[in-house]
Amino acid sequence: MTLVDKIPMLTDEEVINLLANARRLQQAGDERQQAAAAELLPALEAAAGERRSERLASAQAKRAAARKPRKAAA
Repeated sequence: MTLVDKIPMLTDEEVINLLANARRLQQAGDERQQAAAAELLPALEAAAGERRSERLASAQAKRAAARKPRKAAA
């Protein structure tokens, strides 16, 4: 199983940490590290974006459920 295959099983924090490391290695790593980072970055960025969207949607739903319904004007 490759690291790309393991991404769905990682926690949000692990995905963010791995994404930061891949970005760092793409800039400062040796050729092998840069190649590995380039292979991982698209999948990590997609996973991080999806998870961010899910967290935002969940937070919006939670706020909406906590709001008291407005009374209609008579």
